[in-house]
Amino acid sequence: MKILFKNADVLLRNDDKYEVLDGAFVGVNDDKIDYIGAEKPIEKYDIEKDMSGKLLMPGLYNNHTHVAMTLLRGVGSDLPLQKWLFDTVFPIEDKLDNYRVGVGSELAMLEMLAGGTVSFTDMYFLLDDEYEKVINSGMKANISRCVQCFDPNENPEDNFRIKESLDYYNRYNNSADGRVKVDFSIHAEYTTAEHIAKYYIDRCNELKGNMHIHVSETKSEHLECIERHGMTPTQWLEKLGAFSLNVNMAHCVALDDNDMEIIKKYNATVSHNPTSNMKLASGFARIPKMLDMGINVTLGTDGTASNNNLNMFEEMHLASIIHNGFNNDAELMKADEVIKMATLNGAKSQGRAECGEIKVGNKADIIAIDMDKPHLFPALDKKALITYSAQDSDVCMTMVDGKILYENGEYKTLDREKIFYDVNKIVSEIYR
Repeated sequence: MKILFKNADVLLRNDDKYEVLDGAFVGVNDDKIDYIGAEKPIEKYDIEKDMSGKLLMPGLYNNHTHVAMTLLRGVGSDLPLQKWLFDTVFPIEDKLDNYRVGVGSELAMLEMLAGGTVSFTDMYFLLDDEYEKVINSGMKANISRCVQCFDPNENPEDNFRIKESLDYYNRYNNSADGRVKVDFSIHAEYTTAEHIAKYYIDRCNELKGNMHIHVSETKSEHLECIERHGMTPTQWLEKLGAFSLNVNMAHCVALDDNDMEIIKKYNATVSHNPTSNMKLASGFARIPKMLDMGINVTLGTDGTASNNNLNMFEEMHLASIIHNGFNNDAELMKADEVIKMATLNGAKSQGRAECGEIKVGNKADIIAIDMDKPHLFPALDKKALITYSAQDSDVCMTMVDGKILYENGEYKTLDREKIFYDVNKIVSEIYR
């Protein structure tokens, strides 16, 4: 299918900066972008869509989340991380199964598609149904089964989480023409015995790929790791050989300078989750310093129990302002950098080389923002509007690999009514 978007304002990347080409044309041939220009192309297209009053931009990448936690939305609010996780979240998660995780994931995809997210990096468990739901939805995703171990005497070969993680990799990695990838995952240093982590990392290094892990989310987590091992969580990962993989490190609130040097040395990624970090009072990651060092920084929402939504425009907005306020410097975070964090940097972290920007030859992962809104008028600086004004509800179209999955409130691949029915049934079961 060949689709031509006409009369659109288009967010393009040029010399590491973003600029908007007004009233332009974007051509899509199958799953790729094949034309961008101010003039209408000579080549014919099957469908022409008038995008007057719309801004086309790259789809957003949610680089750290736990999508099935939509079933726990708001649970444990007003608690710090450790009480929230161990006293509230884990007991409810014990009631989940493959079916419930799959339905919770579908609810998350409804929210993400309507909000312009084209791909997400997920960490969870009981993933069989989730993989199938993502494949059927048309979205992109990097999904991982996290490994944990609280028993210092457990035999690594008996750890069922490791077995499941490697099995998912063998079954699903690069499925659906590469839309769905399987990452490896250690939940965190404080939830995983060292000998288990080492064994697992060695197996992962044999296969290559990505590693997804929570790192230094709080100061107490960071200091307790030093007490246990005589080193920080980042140093612990280096010692175990994790950085031979492409590592995606979630949160990184309490990193020290040496940690950041290690991350830069190995070209690892830091996933910044501003809403979650503030809601759980975890603190402020030193994102401006990481960006100055050239570290690949992305954005994530975390799960909906610690956020409570999957709104990437909200994450862009907060990432744009909180560091300026915290550091008393209005010039620290620029719109160009924040947009890149939410798009191109996220695609890089996921290992998607032809994604993350509107560019001829790239995958056609495009979203449209309806600019005919009071809070987006007048449009004097459209880059600023994206980061400071736009809401996820302004998204009127989400396209992934050249297929429109959401448009003007209509889902093309997901059954909203059935998903709501199934979620209500599950909630009545797990909270009774």
